[in-house]
Amino acid sequence: MDRQNFYSELPLLTDLNEITDPSKFSPVPSDWQIAISDVVNSTKALAQGKYKAVNLMGAATVVALLNLDGERQLPFVFGGDGAVVLIPPHLVPKAKSALLALRRIAKREFHLDLRVAIVPVAEVTKGYELKIAKLQISENYQQAIFRGGALSYAEELVKQNHSPYLLTDNQTQENQLTVDLSGLECRWQDIPSPCDEVITLMVRATDTTTVANDAIYRQVIAKITSLYGTLERACPVNHRHLNLTFASSKLQWEAKLRSARGWKRFLYLWRIKLENILGWFFMKFGVKVGGVDWGKYKSIVICATDYKKFDDVLRLVIASTVQQRDELLDYLEEQYQKGKLVYGFHLSDRSLMTCLVFERNGQQVHFIDGADGGYAYAAKALKQRLCSPMTTP
Repeated sequence: MDRQNFYSELPLLTDLNEITDPSKFSPVPSDWQIAISDVVNSTKALAQGKYKAVNLMGAATVVALLNLDGERQLPFVFGGDGAVVLIPPHLVPKAKSALLALRRIAKREFHLDLRVAIVPVAEVTKGYELKIAKLQISENYQQAIFRGGALSYAEELVKQNHSPYLLTDNQTQENQLTVDLSGLECRWQDIPSPCDEVITLMVRATDTTTVANDAIYRQVIAKITSLYGTLERACPVNHRHLNLTFASSKLQWEAKLRSARGWKRFLYLWRIKLENILGWFFMKFGVKVGGVDWGKYKSIVICATDYKKFDDVLRLVIASTVQQRDELLDYLEEQYQKGKLVYGFHLSDRSLMTCLVFERNGQQVHFIDGADGGYAYAAKALKQRLCSPMTTP
């Protein structure tokens, strides 16, 4: 296998349950690097109402690094308040420039402190494994799946005081800081839950062996399936509630990231507003133009949503009734009390969608998070349980 193109050559998984089959996973080449971003003190930023800006910085990290690769074939995980992207060695210099440029944009436009770092795979695989597989979500989106503990360890390393992997402004001259955010879009309204609410859920198995942990994840997925029918039926995005926005206050998020200040931003804002008006018209009347059947475009978007994933932690954003949620949380709490897992969740009445669209009728992914800080608050709750695990007496 070509080490540079190893990810694009991986076989495809077709079922989320396959995350529990270690034979489906391959090791990441040791000369690759792990690019990491996360918003420092994201909980404080969320409390200030900056949940959309926090969410955007994770998506922007992914698109910035994907645009460095001609085929956009880099594995990544969107985490709500940040992201992780694996990069081959030849992209490291450009990745540093892009991440530092993004860090400055976060500070200038949103008053956020974006932590950015690059960690060698060889460093984190001294004590952990970094195994990867690829899950077919739709014909337009293939999702990276990770296991082995190394990715979580890498994130811990960059949060240490004086971490040697952190990128700082003095490492690259200001005139060399460039970032390409083409493909990043933020053009949909917040999406009301098709049921009572939206649950953002994170589950981490905590048994002592890999075999036991795999069994726990299978049981959790089976429980969710028994409650919701299928994970697809629990998707928080549906046709009726998926609507474009025309409000400048909503569209400004994309404009702040992708245009310069002043008149250029004004023109960019009105351009994407006009594009949304045309998109609404095309979708409503099923117009076929530019090689896209706009009558089917919402279906294309929904199929490529990133609402279920795994990276040493099972992450889900699902639509739920109150009764389903109560039964699910009762089950998770019971398993937590037995010492089998830890979990965190956040409840909202709607979800957010941030989009990476490289082709309207092709490569795209739509990141889903619970509104008002879904993944960030779920992660905080999970960490609290991880620090005080329960065990059966």
